[in-house]
Amino acid sequence: MTVVASGTDTPLKTLVGAKTAKALADRLDLHTAGDLIYHFPRRYDERGQHTDIRALDVGEQVTVLGQVQRTTVRPMRQRRGSLLEVVVTDGSGGQLTLTFFGNQAWRERELRPGRWGLFAGKVTEFRGARQLNGPEYVLLGETGDGEAATEEIEEFAGALIPVYPAAAAVPTWVIARCVRVVLDTVTMPEDPLPVTVRGERKLMGLGDALREIHRPTSTEALYRARHRLKWDEAFAVQLTLVQRKLRASASPARPRPLRPDGVLAAFDDRLPYELTDGQRRVGEEIAEDLGTAHPMHRLLQGEVGSGKTVCALRAMLQVVDAGGQAVLLAPTEVLAAQHHRGMRDLLGPLGRAGELDGDVAGTRVELLTGSLGAAARRRAQEEISSGRAGIVIGTHALLYEGVEFADLGLVVVDEQHRFGVEQRDALRAKAAQPPHVLVMTATPIPRTVAMTVYGDLEVSTLSQLPKGRSPIASHVVPAAEKPTFLDRAWRRLKEEVAAGHQAYIVCPRIGEAGASEEEPPADDSGRRPPLAVTEVAPLLAEGPLHGLRIGLLHGRLPADEKDAVMRGFAAGELDVLVATTVIEVGVDVPNATVMIVLDADRFGMSQLHQLRGRVGRGSAAGLCLLVTEALEGSPARERLDAVASTVDGFKLAELDLEQRREGDVLGATQSGRRSHLRLLSLLKDADLIRDARAEAAELVGEDPELVRHPALAASVAALVDAERAEYLEKG
Repeated sequence: MTVVASGTDTPLKTLVGAKTAKALADRLDLHTAGDLIYHFPRRYDERGQHTDIRALDVGEQVTVLGQVQRTTVRPMRQRRGSLLEVVVTDGSGGQLTLTFFGNQAWRERELRPGRWGLFAGKVTEFRGARQLNGPEYVLLGETGDGEAATEEIEEFAGALIPVYPAAAAVPTWVIARCVRVVLDTVTMPEDPLPVTVRGERKLMGLGDALREIHRPTSTEALYRARHRLKWDEAFAVQLTLVQRKLRASASPARPRPLRPDGVLAAFDDRLPYELTDGQRRVGEEIAEDLGTAHPMHRLLQGEVGSGKTVCALRAMLQVVDAGGQAVLLAPTEVLAAQHHRGMRDLLGPLGRAGELDGDVAGTRVELLTGSLGAAARRRAQEEISSGRAGIVIGTHALLYEGVEFADLGLVVVDEQHRFGVEQRDALRAKAAQPPHVLVMTATPIPRTVAMTVYGDLEVSTLSQLPKGRSPIASHVVPAAEKPTFLDRAWRRLKEEVAAGHQAYIVCPRIGEAGASEEEPPADDSGRRPPLAVTEVAPLLAEGPLHGLRIGLLHGRLPADEKDAVMRGFAAGELDVLVATTVIEVGVDVPNATVMIVLDADRFGMSQLHQLRGRVGRGSAAGLCLLVTEALEGSPARERLDAVASTVDGFKLAELDLEQRREGDVLGATQSGRRSHLRLLSLLKDADLIRDARAEAAELVGEDPELVRHPALAASVAALVDAERAEYLEKG
């Protein structure tokens, strides 16, 4: 066969055939030789070593390396024909049964005891035993009888067997065969990394790394290949972030220096409590940034209840003192209304300038949401455009045409991960010059994530809780194993209400027909649907919580109804609030001491940490009960046990990140597109990311636009595609 040299942009159909290429495109989004080369193995099996069958989850699509232990043929009960059962072992005591229906005597001859193979299919369970029904498989190497390997499985001839992310129609061995064709045919891409960086960091060449990661000649070579390709991913991201930071530092912004005798000083004097040391330190960092001639771009992260809102309000008042306006963008109307009430209460007369009881030296706090009536909206827009409203709080309604600012100096984005890039950018565009930007999040972000995703932002962290905050105790309630524990949970809630306190009950679903961003995706594992607010509330009212005043809150309620429910709960007119995650951020009712989360295993660890931060906000201790049907020892139960074991949000964020396999660090959900960032672990590769950051800073310092390194610029563009670069650029 004549090998024709071709590049990595060659369509796969010219290399592996139209049928296989279509399957790769449809099932795995792989279209070119380069796509396939960068579709790296998920793991590597070694013949003679076990896969740990006992760790497989029911419903999971798996590829298992195992050895045939025994075969059994028996007649089927309900129809004619026979059933072949093949028991495969992994060498550690774990067993998996393969079932084949129909008369397939040839399979019995082929799947003889002692043979090793790769077996792919969906894990099911029958009478307590794990099994694969009619799996795809390929047998490996030589049998105990000395039978030689065939050419068909040549790609598995090495000691390390690559196992690829696969699909039912495209098993791992088909992918391996196609990779072999591509590696033998295409010309490897030019190595874009500067020779000096390769030499100093002792990195393998790109072509060798791509070959070794697919067909490793040794464990050491595989390690070096993975290290080189991880470096490429980290370096591409850090180059993009360093370039962005450099461009931002060159942008002009109007300084908003601290004034010793303005509204901020008066506010500090009337604060009913003392700022924590952390709040003072963060305040100094923000104040210094606001006083410069370049736009602040700072991330303020902190534990639930650590006092971020007060830090943001003090920054907003500094801008007001300097003659500008500040806006806070909140993700929901409930949270926007909460911020509006909270800031007006904190400011008192200082936030009611122009009103009868207002302080003439103060400012006005305006709320603008989509549910405002026409007259109220016109009045709010006039207050904003005239500049009389120094502080503006709202939802995405602030982005609409007709909302103009007199002098927008600061944009505060609360829970930034809930906003798209375009929304944040549209708000910034309403300023004559680039405004200062403060991004807040109560979701703790591990250090390496902050370095990688927010590497262009200065980061401030609040880890100290304000005085007067009470501890929160968390416990798992195993409803399936111990139903009496759930009965005790309801009694515990009633005890707290009898003591004059209030409670939240959180469900993962709303329950009414129609789509909602609060609704979880459909579950095809055979589990019952998640519990719903509209279904649970009446059952509780008629059952274990009979006699208590129960309210409902979810994202599909009309805005005025949501606000009325929240006001009623805050005023103590309701004992229990049954809600979705709409209460996850910003809701502040100090009298609420108990939270019961139903189907807690349907929530992420960081989300549960956020939710439980709604209790224990006053002088009484908080209690969070995580109700689940997940069995002891299951991954879902282990996640809940971790949440119950610590109130350290940063520790939980790292565990959550690790268990979720990190995903696309550049926000795949923003674009819905596939990324080439495959190998980098934000937790395990912290040192590599730090080194890549240092190299990127040095290189960009010498060559800001990578003019002298065109191959590297092209590589960065491929790894951090245009859409993700824009995501980082607008941030």
